[in-house]
Amino acid sequence: MTDIAAEEDKDPDIELFVKAGSDGESIGNCPFSQRLFMVLWLKGVVFNVTTVDLKRKPADLHNLAPGTHPPFLTFQDEVLTDVNKIEEYLEEMLAPPKYPKLAVKNRQSNTAGNDVFAKFSAYIKNASPNKNKALEQSLNKALVKLDEYLLSPLPNESHLVDGESTRKYLDGDELTLADCNLLPKLHVVKVVAKKYRNYDIPSQYRGVWRYLDNAYRRDEFTNTCAADVEIELAYKDVAKTLGKRVA
Repeated sequence: MTDIAAEEDKDPDIELFVKAGSDGESIGNCPFSQRLFMVLWLKGVVFNVTTVDLKRKPADLHNLAPGTHPPFLTFQDEVLTDVNKIEEYLEEMLAPPKYPKLAVKNRQSNTAGNDVFAKFSAYIKNASPNKNKALEQSLNKALVKLDEYLLSPLPNESHLVDGESTRKYLDGDELTLADCNLLPKLHVVKVVAKKYRNYDIPSQYRGVWRYLDNAYRRDEFTNTCAADVEIELAYKDVAKTLGKRVA
């Protein structure tokens, strides 16, 4: 009976495969890899992480998930490759009372900031100086929307200052699946836009900066991030150099 109880209490056998950095071993730039890494860490489950060098993908990994790039995951020997489905699966399989629920309470938290990365991508890939200002404004507009959401009180939120929310994250004071999705992308925006466009997220976006500052205090976020130099390297050929302005 004791053996059965001990067996039931054991964590499932989980291995997360993430993109490797330029050295083939460290964590590479991949917001999707970081998203799943954060989910597993927040669940408090024991799991293994393997970095996959895309230049020299080992044969056994190729056989494990043929044609698939990281991130992918094995859960009790079952191979899972779709990031959204993996997240749903982990939320279902690693459930209370043993593991915390990470789904948001407010549905809008799932979509807050969801256009920031697309606007950033258009901004960073643009090579025309004539379009640069408009694309930067478009990114700012997306960040303003996120800022407004973070400063707006959630239903039943009681700790307000001058009518504004004081919560740490998208859906409250605890990290959720929504944060695991948005924060890795937001960090990439911050690092890459500064490096290749000398762009800083404006300081007046207090909600966004509070959000980032709170995230940087959490091991689940900082210890799953790729080094800034890896993120910059990943965008070296993506970030277009602005040409001469056409009159």
